Amino acid sequence: MLFVLVLHGVALYGLWSYRIIPTPDEAITLMVNLINPPPPEPPKTVPPKQSKPLPVEVPQPRQVAAETPVVIPDEPVVYSPPPEIETPQLPPQPVVLAGELSVSCPERAPPEYPRQSMRMNEQGRVILRVELGEDGRVVNASMKSSSGYQHLDNAALSAVKTWHCKPSVINGVTVRTVALQPFNFTLEGR
Repeated sequence: MLFVLVLHGVALYGLWSYRIIPTPDEAITLMVNLINPPPPEPPKTVPPKQSKPLPVEVPQPRQVAAETPVVIPDEPVVYSPPPEIETPQLPPQPVVLAGELSVSCPERAPPEYPRQSMRMNEQGRVILRVELGEDGRVVNASMKSSSGYQHLDNAALSAVKTWHCKPSVINGVTVRTVALQPFNFTLEGR
């Protein structure tokens, strides 16, 4: 314990003698006086130039109501039916959607990979032609391009038939739509 105290004393004396620790006389006191900035000058305003007043145009009175034709009581009155309101023309065939159904079908379950296809290491791409009714349900699903394996094709068809999509609207009327939906069946890590 005494050795540790002596060692600390020698270290402090060494630091003091090399002037690493300044003496209180040498310590510099720094005084700071904050100076308030000058008050901002008010913005200079330029007086507007005197200009001639513009002449005010007085609008001419206009007749708002149309004159009614004079009808003689003995004259026959012809009835003209009101014009028919045009109903939007609906396409005779379903409208083809530009992209996949993933945007318009929030409730879609992915197809389940068939166990037999997994055992046989079957992989492929299936493209289905899916027709949606006015209510957004799948009306018809058919094979556009097969994967080459019946189990994969059937899995894609059965999955699509459970989907429920948002109905497509054209001119304020729901219409039948058709879209192509691809499915990629790949076995990861095999």
